[in-house]
Amino acid sequence: MIEFHLDARSGVSPYLQLVHQVRHALRLGLLREGDRLPTVKDVVARLAINPNTVLKAYRELEHEGLVAARPGVGTFVTRTLANASLAAHEPLRRELRRWLAKARLAGLDDESIEALFSTTFRSAAEEDIA
Repeated sequence: MIEFHLDARSGVSPYLQLVHQVRHALRLGLLREGDRLPTVKDVVARLAINPNTVLKAYRELEHEGLVAARPGVGTFVTRTLANASLAAHEPLRRELRRWLAKARLAGLDDESIEALFSTTFRSAAEEDIA
């Protein structure tokens, strides 16, 4: 089961953070069809957020066709976002971990690593478009 977390510094609303975390878990194969999301009550207790925030996130995911609520039972995954590239994830994850270790050895903190990755990612995407 997915364990949600919130980053107050991200500038992203809490409900969108929950939506993004579910999407990422679906894309990475961490959640599969039939898996149950944590109950609203459990998420509220763990994250100390308003139940309406969790409900809004779950409604958006339901609107996207990714989950379905079953009254009195829970909210369940109805569709995955994982594709054939899932097999390539583990070797890439290992390589990325090595890169992160090198970045930390070079003295970069988390924000610097994130900034470097984000700008390089965007730059590479723009080059692919051009």
